[in-house]
Parts: sequence; C-alpha cells; structure tokens
Amino acid sequence: MATSQSPIARQPDKLDYASPTQFKFGILQLPKVEFFTVSANLPGITLPSVNYSTPLKNIPTMGEKLEYDDLTITFIVDEYLENYISMHEWMIGTGFPKNREQFATFRSATSNNPQSALGTSQDIGDAQPATPDKGMYGDATLTLLSNKNNPLVEVRFQDVFPTSLGGLSYTQTATDVEYITVDATLQYKIYEIVTL
Repeated sequence: MATSQSPIARQPDKLDYASPTQFKFGILQLPKVEFFTVSANLPGITLPSVNYSTPLKNIPTMGEKLEYDDLTITFIVDEYLENYISMHEWMIGTGFPKNREQFATFRSATSNNPQSALGTSQDIGDAQPATPDKGMYGDATLTLLSNKNNPLVEVRFQDVFPTSLGGLSYTQTATDVEYITVDATLQYKIYEIVTL
C-alpha cells in the first residue's frame, strides 16, 4: 500500500533556477577558444524506438542505441584570428586537403597530444604500425556555475573533434561595432554529467 506524502515533503530542496549565462567551456585542443566562448550547448540525446511487427499494428518498444546531438559552440574571434586559426588548423590537420604532410605536421606540432611517426622502413611489403589517432581528438568540459560562479555540474565530453567551422563576415556598412563571432560544430564519443 502506497503512502502519500505531504506537498511540503515533495518540494525540492534546491529552488534556484538554471541561468543560461553561468557557464564556462574548456577544450584541451583549443585553449585560445576557451577564453572567448560565449555560448555552448548541452546536446540532447534520443533513444529511437523499434517497432515490433504484429498482423494488426506495429507496436513500438524501447530501442537500444542512443543518438547524441552535436556539440555547438560560439566564440568571439580575436583580432589576430588566433583562436579561429587554431580550430582551422585542427580541421586541416585531420582533412589534409593539400598533402599528407599537413596531417604529419598537425600530429607532431599542432596537436596537444603529439605522436611521433612509427616505423621508418621504406621497403616494399613491410607492414608499418598503424598511426595512433588519440592525438586527433581532445576532451572538452562544459562547467555549469551557480549564481555565485561556483562550479555545480560538469559535462565531460570524450574524444571531441570538429566537423564544422563557420565563416567570418567583414563589412564597412556596420553602424555599431559588433565583434565577430563564429559557430563551430563538434562531435564526440559520449558525454557524462557529473555533479560536483
């Protein structure tokens, strides 16, 4: 037999509302982007249903594979484009549009997790070890803050990598100075929400 609780007993202990301006975003690969980030999202998740077929009607049941939305951030571009270039170089390093040296340069110099090239033999038929890809990813943290700027919750993203970087628009017709912001889309393996 279920016991009823009084309305006071069911009232939450913490009545403060979440503020959309109380956060900070950090990513290992992009320290210059971290300081200028003005918006970030906590991506949604979806658990698609699976239909169980019957002669009369398909019956939906719970699925088994979560789908995560993209992580999107917006940051103010600094005057020398350092933060924009750091994100741009990460994408160039993984996509290497001109030659494979762009990939090697990113791996050895640009990446915050540099990996040296393995194997130097040029003999035909010699199998070379696979290039470890851990240096191509970074981990990110979205920290949600209290109204007194104390950290309350961390959203920890694993194996983040960029998939989209917006363009920069310059104009002489602006009547007021609005600093340039750019959107970036990142994907990741998984995220965890950790209460501090």
